[in-house]
Amino acid sequence: MSLLGRVNNFSSNHLDPFARAFSRFHARRHAAGKGRLFDRYFSAPVFALTVRGRRSGEPRTVMLILTRRGDDLIVGASNGGNHKPPAWYLNLRDAGEAEVEVDGERWRVTPRPTEGAERDECWQLLVATYPDFATYQRLTDRQIPVIVLERAT
Repeated sequence: MSLLGRVNNFSSNHLDPFARAFSRFHARRHAAGKGRLFDRYFSAPVFALTVRGRRSGEPRTVMLILTRRGDDLIVGASNGGNHKPPAWYLNLRDAGEAEVEVDGERWRVTPRPTEGAERDECWQLLVATYPDFATYQRLTDRQIPVIVLERAT
């Protein structure tokens, strides 16, 4: 287990207001075109996911690790290994649609949860992109959901 993964897990579980504030800051700086510095999370590339809040109905933008599988994006709802799933995942599950921005291009997506062999394949892609996903899984009792974001037609 990596030190970075453990620090992120600690922040998610014990410093939730700080972790949320950093997430909002990261999304705002990225949207403001402060680009290169905020186009990565440590060594991993990121993209913006915007989804309607399930309670507020307002658009919520978060930066997530960018993992591609063909034309699809793969995301893991790790929440840094927190025992609770991230709010963006609950919003996405309930909304059934979202918008992504990758390298300045925007498009609508439809989320699809993965299971079985497909989940295993997508999980390996996530861990290859950002190895701390494996640390997060070891530090939580829940199975981290893996979602395919398919381009909406």
